[in-house]
Amino acid sequence: MSDPKTMFQLSGRGYPPTSLSHATLVIIDAQQEYLSGPLALFEIDKAVANIALLLQAARTAGRPIVHVRHLGTVGGLFDPQGNRGQFIDGVGPQGDETVIEKRLPNAFNNTNLHQHLEGLGNVDLIVCGFMTHSSVSTTIRAAKDYGYRCTLVEDACATRDLPYKGGVLSAEQVKAVGMATMADNFASVTTTTRLLS
Repeated sequence: MSDPKTMFQLSGRGYPPTSLSHATLVIIDAQQEYLSGPLALFEIDKAVANIALLLQAARTAGRPIVHVRHLGTVGGLFDPQGNRGQFIDGVGPQGDETVIEKRLPNAFNNTNLHQHLEGLGNVDLIVCGFMTHSSVSTTIRAAKDYGYRCTLVEDACATRDLPYKGGVLSAEQVKAVGMATMADNFASVTTTTRLLS
């Protein structure tokens, strides 16, 4: 059996990670819900630190930034009126940076994200945030349908352990499978250091 290849390799439609100099930074659900409690994410502190580096670089370069915020239920997960629904300190919006509010994992669903990105004129998106297997991957899949090229920053994302078939898949396993799936046919996957070097 030959070495497996990605769909990008087989189709010849893959692309290298983009440069921050001509891309829009999209940060998905960097919210306090993920810091503790039932949705606490594995190694979230490292991911948040890398998101902060990406934000700083984008601001310094004058690149457009989009912050996606999940709206949950009052008194429940991602309470829009409580602290847990708010952005994590240090990686929230500043000034006139765009905030897109969503109610489903796909940040394009029933929002003006596509229209906003069209207005910016950037086909290349740099994507990071939470959770790898849910809102991040779902939004990247939708972005491909709209013709965007996504660069996914692996170490600026995080996820959690998931129950499955009476056992538990570790957050490391869930993230690895998610990144492999994205790299197969949906995004160019890189790290913060490589992107900013």
